[in-house]
Amino acid sequence: MKEYVFDKELKEAIIIKRNSQFTMNVLIDGREEKCHCPATTRIGNVDVSGLRCLVSESNDPKRKLKYTVEAILMDDPDEADKNWVGINLILSNRIVEFLLSTHQLDSMVSDYDEVKREVFLGISKLDFLVGSTYLEVKTPLTTVNVKYGDKVKTKKVTPFSSTDRMVKHVRELAGSLKDHERAILLTVHQYEPTEIKPHLRSTNFEEVSAVMREALGKGVECWNVDLKFTPKGVKLLGVTNTTEDLLKY
Repeated sequence: MKEYVFDKELKEAIIIKRNSQFTMNVLIDGREEKCHCPATTRIGNVDVSGLRCLVSESNDPKRKLKYTVEAILMDDPDEADKNWVGINLILSNRIVEFLLSTHQLDSMVSDYDEVKREVFLGISKLDFLVGSTYLEVKTPLTTVNVKYGDKVKTKKVTPFSSTDRMVKHVRELAGSLKDHERAILLTVHQYEPTEIKPHLRSTNFEEVSAVMREALGKGVECWNVDLKFTPKGVKLLGVTNTTEDLLKY
């Protein structure tokens, strides 16, 4: 099975603190650096201060910050086989494109000659058109389904608000089935799930749930992809159709 390989191996570091949605102070090779945080939402219910992380380095002179935090370690740091949690949402689309191009997702969609990125459907721009299947990728981080290590500190979190973008795209996916064979909402876990955790209901839970039930009733499918994140790259662990499970709720 082919692995998505990074251009340069990621460097292990330690998070000092998260400053805002967009930046973290990180200890890299004994130096404190301000790094880009590619996850604008909260990351589970953990206090990331003191946690180990993986950072990528950019030599682009136009970038304000040289480093980006790509993954965080929430399990026992002494484990030989670390379960890094990838937090770069943009990376998910690159990985999915790689998995499609190498036909590692054929159990989900296999009848295609071309993979198109960022295609318009109605008023929405969706992530992929794979043959005649529209594919929208999401990478949820407000709940992280991994067993936390003993030294991981948790914090009280408040309900978040699901975005209008999510609702709009799900509706457009359901509408696409009028003219196209399939539409898939793909959830990407950039880690190996080891403990299923309850989801905190969003402030507009009822609205989002109604839209999801309507979309599933029209034939939208829901799938999960689980990945193994390492300093060298990312490999596929499993692909699961979760449509029937969601229809039960």
